[in-house]
Amino acid sequence: MDTLESTTRLLRLLSLLQSPPERRPGRRDRAERSGSLDPAGWTGPRLAARLGVSPRTVRRDVQRLRAAGYPVRTASGAAGGYRLDPTGPLPPLLLDDDEAVAIVTGLRTAVGGTVTGIEPTSARALAKLERVLPARLRGRVDALDAVTVPLPGCGETVAPADLTTIAAACRSAETLRFDYRTHDGREAVRTVEPHRLACTGRRWYLLAWDLDRADWRTYRVDRIRLRPSTGPRFAPRTLPDHDVAAYLTAGISVRAYAHHATVLLHASPELASARIGASDGVLEAIDADTCRLITGASSIDALAIHLAFLDLDFTVEGPPELVDRVARLAGRWTRAAG
Repeated sequence: MDTLESTTRLLRLLSLLQSPPERRPGRRDRAERSGSLDPAGWTGPRLAARLGVSPRTVRRDVQRLRAAGYPVRTASGAAGGYRLDPTGPLPPLLLDDDEAVAIVTGLRTAVGGTVTGIEPTSARALAKLERVLPARLRGRVDALDAVTVPLPGCGETVAPADLTTIAAACRSAETLRFDYRTHDGREAVRTVEPHRLACTGRRWYLLAWDLDRADWRTYRVDRIRLRPSTGPRFAPRTLPDHDVAAYLTAGISVRAYAHHATVLLHASPELASARIGASDGVLEAIDADTCRLITGASSIDALAIHLAFLDLDFTVEGPPELVDRVARLAGRWTRAAG
């Protein structure tokens, strides 16, 4: 019984070390105040309290984990502190039921994802995880898989190396220079200060400060062909909006197009949100039964067709050309139905 309890405690200790401790509201651990412990680490007393044992037992269990090959780092200081060393080899992960289901579902989705070459890597990781998945969880993920119909993707994918290079440049504040295929198919060279990456589920986008245009721009990553090396470091700028997600949504659904429209939708914000995705436009709730849609398209005709297929009642606020076009289409469709 003692061996079983000791093994169970070791597994619980390993699980705790793989997760950052919760912040205590209004206070900080003594080790954190002294700077001797990374905020992501656990103090010895907190581990002891969570495990229901003495700090001495915690120290002994940490030694057993190290003997088993786990890279547990010790912080200095009277309170003591522990964390897994991220520079060491990847340790086995301990997952609860919901985490395991989320990872399996994510890997199955990634097999048909938007990143070039990720499918075989995801499939290998999925196969390893499914081999050790308990029966109680296998039924949950198999039920989802059995009723899910995969649809063809949008066709545009990005290389993992490009994503990691761009992400590293964002984090390190290094200038990027790349060839870019514009919306109308022309090739152009861009020099930018990259700040954020975003994914809508279908496409990846880069938010960056364009040095030649002295303004913020949003770029589709699948249209980027990176030059061989990153450029000089830069001082990160204040982002163009405190709500970066909303700014990016407007960038890819409105500002990217030559023609813009503002439309009143006679529908609840909940219903409109269910019909309109991030790449379709920006929604502003007005009241319980009305919201405003700001959207864009490559032509006035495309705007009119886009609005028709929303299957919602609407009133065009502008531009006047769209009002005229909708009126002509309404007359034509009425005659066609007559």
